[in-house]
Amino acid sequence: MSKSLYIAEKPSVAREFAKALKITGRNQNGYIESENAIITWCVGHLVTMSYPEAYDPALKRWSMASLPFLPKKYRYEIIPNVKKQFEIVKGLLNRKDVDKIYVCTDSGREGEYIYRLVEQEAKVPDTKEKRRVWIDSQTEEEILRGIREAKPLSDYDNLADAAYLRAQEDYLMGINFSRALTLKYGNGVQRFLNTKKWSAISVGRVMTCVLGMVVRREREVRDFVKTPFYRVMAQVKVGDTDFLGEFRAVEGSKYFNSPLLYKENGFKEKTSAVHMIAELAGEYPAVNNDGTWNWQGKDTPISQLLAEVIKVDKKKEKKNPPLLFNLAELQNECSKNYKISPDETLKITQELYEKKMVTYPRTDARVLSTAVAKEIRKNIQGLQGLNMVRGFVTEIIESGSYKGIAKTRYVNDKQITDHYAIIPTGQGIENLRTLSHTAIRVYESIVRRFLSIFFPAAVYRKVGVTVKIGSESFFASMRMLESEGYLKVLGGAKTKSSNKTNDRNDSDDKKNSDEGESEKDTEKELLAALMNLRKGKMLPVNALNIKEGETTPPKRYNSGSLILAMENAGQLIEDEELRAQIKGSGIGTSATRAEILNKLVKINYLSLNKKTQIITPTLLGELIYEVVNSSIKSLLNAELTASWEKGLTYVAEGQITKEEYTSKLEGFVARRVEGVKALNNQTMLMKAFQEVASYYKK
Repeated sequence: MSKSLYIAEKPSVAREFAKALKITGRNQNGYIESENAIITWCVGHLVTMSYPEAYDPALKRWSMASLPFLPKKYRYEIIPNVKKQFEIVKGLLNRKDVDKIYVCTDSGREGEYIYRLVEQEAKVPDTKEKRRVWIDSQTEEEILRGIREAKPLSDYDNLADAAYLRAQEDYLMGINFSRALTLKYGNGVQRFLNTKKWSAISVGRVMTCVLGMVVRREREVRDFVKTPFYRVMAQVKVGDTDFLGEFRAVEGSKYFNSPLLYKENGFKEKTSAVHMIAELAGEYPAVNNDGTWNWQGKDTPISQLLAEVIKVDKKKEKKNPPLLFNLAELQNECSKNYKISPDETLKITQELYEKKMVTYPRTDARVLSTAVAKEIRKNIQGLQGLNMVRGFVTEIIESGSYKGIAKTRYVNDKQITDHYAIIPTGQGIENLRTLSHTAIRVYESIVRRFLSIFFPAAVYRKVGVTVKIGSESFFASMRMLESEGYLKVLGGAKTKSSNKTNDRNDSDDKKNSDEGESEKDTEKELLAALMNLRKGKMLPVNALNIKEGETTPPKRYNSGSLILAMENAGQLIEDEELRAQIKGSGIGTSATRAEILNKLVKINYLSLNKKTQIITPTLLGELIYEVVNSSIKSLLNAELTASWEKGLTYVAEGQITKEEYTSKLEGFVARRVEGVKALNNQTMLMKAFQEVASYYKK
C-alpha cells in the first residue's frame, strides 16, 4: 500500500501536522507512522556547505595563492551531530511504499533550502510526486488548507535557486574576503591590540555593512559639536489666559535671511536676540564697555506692547491606525518599549506561532491578503476570551467594522510576497498561562495593533495663530485630541519596561488626577480662546523673553532602530508612514537580521547594552571597519548590499537566471580579492588605528 510522507522543519511542527491529520500511529525513532501516512522532521539544517579543504586538503592552509576560491561545483556534507536524523529522513524519502512527498518546512526561502539540501543528498528519485505545503499559521484549518492546496514542488524551483545562491554568496564572500583580509592585515591587528589571542578577520556580505552603519553613526556622535541658539518668545494674553508665540524670520522680517540667524527661529548669539527684543519693546538695555548688552533677567519690561492677529488657521486632523506588524516593526517596538533584543522578540514570536497564537513571524509584509480579509471575523471573534481586549472585540463585532476592511490600506495583495502581516489567529488562547510575562506583553502588542485597524481614526482639533509685533511675526499652534478612535485600543498596552510597583497612596492618586483634570480644563479654555480669535484683533503682550536651546547629536542605534535601518537599506526613517511608502529590499531578510546582529556582538565587533538596547562599536569593531574601508570599501555600502538582496528576489521571481547572478557574484569576488592582493597600505592603516584607539583609552 502506498503512503504519503510529510516532512516538517522541527519535531514540534511535525506534531501539529500529526494532530491536524489525525495521525495516531505508532511513534518511531524520528518519525510517526500510520496506515497511510508518515510524518518526519528535520531539526533545522541537516546539510551544510563543505569547507575548502573538502575540495583539496591543501586548502586547509590559508594562502593568498589559493584565492580567489571559486568552486565549479559546490560540495555539501551532513552536519555530524544530526547525522542520525538525516539517515532516518533519507530512508523514509527513498522507501518504496512512499509515492508522494509533502514538503512542510517553513514557508520561506530558508525553509525551502533546508528541504532541497536533504533531497539532494538523499538522492530522492524524480519518479516520486513532490508537493509544497505553504501555510501562514499552525492552526488546524490552515494546515489542512495548505495540504489540500499544495502545489507541485517544481513551482518553487526559482525560490530554491535564490536560496542556493544566497548561501553560495555568503560562502564565497565569507571564505574569500575573510581569508584575504586576515592574511593581509590580521597580524597587524593582533600586534596593535597587543594580544596573543588569534582570531580571523570575519567579513560578510550583510554583517560588514551593518558594522559600517554602526561605526559611522558612532563617529557622527563623536564628532558632533553642540551649537547654542536663542529663540525669542512672546507671551500674549488672550481672554483670561495666555499663549506663547515663537519668533520666525519670515519674509518681511528685518531678519529675513540674516547671517545673525542659526535657523529662521533662532539667533546664533544671545545679544542679537536681546537687541531684537529691545527694538520691539522700545526700551534698550545698557551697553557694556566691551560692546555686549548688559542684560539682567530673561524678561524685557514691556510698555503697552500689542500683538496684531494676522492669521488664524483652524482644522481637524485625522490620524489613522498604523499598519500591522511585520517582524522588523515588531522588533523595533519591543526594543523600544520592553528593552528586549530583536533575537529575543523573534524567539518569542516563533513560540507564539508554534502555540498557534499568531501567524508566521518571518514576514516583511504589513498588510493582509484579500483571502484572509474575507475570513477575518474568525480571528477577531477568537479573541473574546482575552479579558484585556474583550470590550474592543465586542465593539468590533457589534458594529460590523471588520466587513469593509478589504477596501482599506490594510489589505493589499501586491504588497505581499511570501506571507501577510503578523496577526493573532484567535486560537491557542489557552496557552496564555504557559507564557512568560515578556511573551504575554509581545502577544498583547500584536493583538492590540491588529484590533486597532477596525476602529476609526483619532481626531484632533488643531489651531495655528500668527501674530505680529512691529514688523516681526510670532507663531503659535495647539492640538487637542477630540476623538480618541483607535488610540483607546493601543493606549491600554503597557509600554514601559519597568515592572516597579506603584507605592503611592489613594490621596496621591487623587491629587495627580485632579491636577491632570485641571490641566485639561486649562488647555480646553486656551483652545477655545484661540479658536475664537479673528484677524486684526489686538492682543496685549505680557512679556518677551529668550529661550536658549542647543543642537543635539544624532541618536545612536538601538537594537530595534538598527533592524529598521537594515530593512530600509541603511536609512533610519523614524516616520512610520514614510517607511511604508519607500520600503524596498533591505539589508538581509526578516529571518536573518537578528541573527546577524547577534553574531556581530558575539565576535566582539559590536557592543549591546542589554538594559537600554543601545548599540556601539568596540575597538576591535572599529579596527575591522578601517581594514575593510581601506581594502574592500564597497562591502560597507548599504545600497550595494541591498542590491544583492534585490537580485536574489529577482531570481526567486524568475526575472533573472541563476547563471546571470552567479556570473556577477564570482566577478565581484574575484576583482575584490585581486584588489586586496595589490594593496600596500599597512602603514597608513596603523595611523588610522592609533586615531581610533584614542577614543577607547580608559
